[in-house]
Amino acid sequence: MRVKCVLCDQIKNIEDESSQAKKLRNRPIHTYLCPDCNKRIEDRTNERIATGKFKLYRKKVKKDDLF
Repeated sequence: MRVKCVLCDQIKNIEDESSQAKKLRNRPIHTYLCPDCNKRIEDRTNERIATGKFKLYRKKVKKDDLF
């Protein structure tokens, strides 16, 4: 399967049977990032977290007493 990176517009081939290819086919909201762009985003995010000014807003999980 041919895929195009969202950030750098580089075209790559991935296996048709891989889980990533299946996600891209079945869910159009998922986008492909090449390994280089993915690594760059990961590194920069970790740098921001290290500064201490980065807040990651997640939904609070309610604990259900019934289960």
